[in-house]
Amino acid sequence: MKYLLASVLVAIPALAAAQTPAAPADTLAHVMQSHTLRVCSPGDYKPFSFMEKDGHFEGLDVDMMNSLAKSLDAKVAFVKTTWSKLMDDFTSGKCDVGAGGISVSLARQQRAYFSAPYMINGKTPITLCANAKKYQTIADIDKPSVRVIVNPGGSNEKFARDHLSKAHIILYKNNIGIFNEIAQGRADVFVTEAAEAEVQSKLNPKLCAVNPNKPLQYAEMGYLLPNGDTRFKLYVDQWLHLAKADGEYARIAGKWIPQGK
Repeated sequence: MKYLLASVLVAIPALAAAQTPAAPADTLAHVMQSHTLRVCSPGDYKPFSFMEKDGHFEGLDVDMMNSLAKSLDAKVAFVKTTWSKLMDDFTSGKCDVGAGGISVSLARQQRAYFSAPYMINGKTPITLCANAKKYQTIADIDKPSVRVIVNPGGSNEKFARDHLSKAHIILYKNNIGIFNEIAQGRADVFVTEAAEAEVQSKLNPKLCAVNPNKPLQYAEMGYLLPNGDTRFKLYVDQWLHLAKADGEYARIAGKWIPQGK
């Protein structure tokens, strides 16, 4: 019996250790020591993050991540992902930050921290300018005759599945070619963030963002941060606060987000 009791006493601390969650990684120290800030980004979402054919990234969030890295005496290393794989790639430890026009959602919040939001945005239709008056509301769009195109795995698809169940949903592999599909008449509407809709309407005069100042759904954008790493979140939030306070964020945003049609 005494041997059995001893075995139990030995096993209890081992079991407790196995059940105790591991302490969160110290991302701040890791970035400062490695001099590298790893950033997961789909890279298909103007004006936030877009990967050019030569492999380099550009956009609002790209400039902001370079600013964050500079504050830590580090360089940015972008890790290409997709909207479908974003959360799995991020939570597997491939990256220190997730950026590129990422909407704050409860589903994502269940798996990771978010920074303080840096932008209030919202779901906005984009369509041919000739059809803009036809697609003013969710009720206007949510009809079997309306072809709604979406990119898989992100908040745009979720919005369409949740609110446009009667419309004909077309899945397109990524954001990059969606706007051409609308311009060529192969789809009627894409519902995305107002900032992207405004940028794309500038790039293609055939397309119009529908009421971007009155979006169909409220949304905020933030940066994905490692779950449980409070020290890193506090640092990123303070960096973002100072970037807004001293005008750096406004200068960067003004470079990428157009004002008016």
